[in-house]
Amino acid sequence: MPHVPDAPSPDLTAVIARNRPRFRTATEFVEAAMREAILGGVLPAGAPLRQEELAAAFGVSRMPVREALRQLEARALVEFHPHRGAVVAAISAEDSADIGTIRTALEPAALRLSLPGLTAEDLALAADLLAEMDGEPDPGRMGELNRRFHMTLYARAGRPRLLALVEQHLAAADRYLRFQFVALGYQSRSQDDHYALLAACRAGDADAACAIVIDHVSAAEKELTAFLKKPA
Repeated sequence: MPHVPDAPSPDLTAVIARNRPRFRTATEFVEAAMREAILGGVLPAGAPLRQEELAAAFGVSRMPVREALRQLEARALVEFHPHRGAVVAAISAEDSADIGTIRTALEPAALRLSLPGLTAEDLALAADLLAEMDGEPDPGRMGELNRRFHMTLYARAGRPRLLALVEQHLAAADRYLRFQFVALGYQSRSQDDHYALLAACRAGDADAACAIVIDHVSAAEKELTAFLKKPA
């Protein structure tokens, strides 16, 4: 008897409906909705992501689903396993440490290159994003604003490959950041670092700004890694 795809959960159906009008291509639509569902916990760690069922849920062919899953794999949100196919990636202490190590190597380099070219408009945008984060109660929205804040300060680096790697690993860190906001009350400490970073950038102090980025990323990674290594 042929396999009948399972119906999507009501929560996933709502995510799909919310994202449908926003994107020009089917791949963008599927990737954005899946990313929201994974980061928001609608699709939990380890959940199987069967292409046929997802294509039916989204009302698209399997090709954009396959492309979207590969993009989500690049963001460390999806893993591919032999015989099992794609599944939602799990949060782990090892992955948290790995992402933190990469970020502390890449982000200070991007910031040092970018800082001399930052404009008054760039700094004003960064300040606006911080102000928005101050009053944002939704961890999901906080993750997006955090990524935009950092990328605003790195955007003048003039190194597209470096910036692509930085943004990729900021995206990979997003689910960990959301977890920290909810489980560890990390938001106020993160914002203190952000305001200090913006002040150093306004002063044109590259050494201080890079030191703040390193401390900011390292401290968050160490706190979360220690938490995740605790016995359940």
